[in-house]
Amino acid sequence: MILADVQSDASQLVGLFACVAALLIFAEYTAEYPSVIEFRNAPPFNRIRFMALFATVILLTLMARATMHPTAALMSLAQTGSMIGEAMDFPFSPVRLMVLVAPADVSAQHLDLIRGMAGVAYLISLVTLVLFVIVVRLLDWPIRRGAFNFWVNLPLFDPTTGGDVLYRLKRDSHINVALGFLMPFFLPAALKISGNWGAVPNLSDYQPLIWTMIAWSFLPASLIMRGVALMRIADLIEEKRRRAYAQAELQLA
Repeated sequence: MILADVQSDASQLVGLFACVAALLIFAEYTAEYPSVIEFRNAPPFNRIRFMALFATVILLTLMARATMHPTAALMSLAQTGSMIGEAMDFPFSPVRLMVLVAPADVSAQHLDLIRGMAGVAYLISLVTLVLFVIVVRLLDWPIRRGAFNFWVNLPLFDPTTGGDVLYRLKRDSHINVALGFLMPFFLPAALKISGNWGAVPNLSDYQPLIWTMIAWSFLPASLIMRGVALMRIADLIEEKRRRAYAQAELQLA
């Protein structure tokens, strides 16, 4: 709706996907039994992720619109994004790697837009991570508002298979954090390699560019948030076990 050069068929397709996703999420949150969405009863985990995704989509889209229909507000946003991108564009940074993925024949103006979008998207992901860590550490997530229901909030995690639950939670936490940290570096390299076979998204077009930036920044942040959340759950289980063992020893004594 915001981009002016998008074909009507693409807009209708995106609207259809949005409606389907809205119906699925509505059904998930109104159902008594969980299905696939994790931490649905442990706010604000999913709220933080939604706000980060929403802010990234809106800001990157407005930055792209500023190149087509410049206004004072949009140009100010684009200049701010450009400054953020330049500040985060240093050697071996994820933003620099995304800039290197740009086509060789792209104009200097479009390259600056790519840099600005990458800087804004990556900054939002960093702010999201910091905000969630603050919620976990200072606001005692997820037990501040009551007990944590393991089955409702982790419906895809089967605690009866695969050994000790505590070990599996910590292992999955480490894997998620490691993947989330490495993805901003590996994804640009994968895009660069896939460009040799013509499979790279067309970063000269605004819509593929926006969604590429969103996937590059939001998915790693979401993985790290999940890793932090799983480690927090593991700490709660370990603490409860420690209290139970101490109480059992007192009763035996």
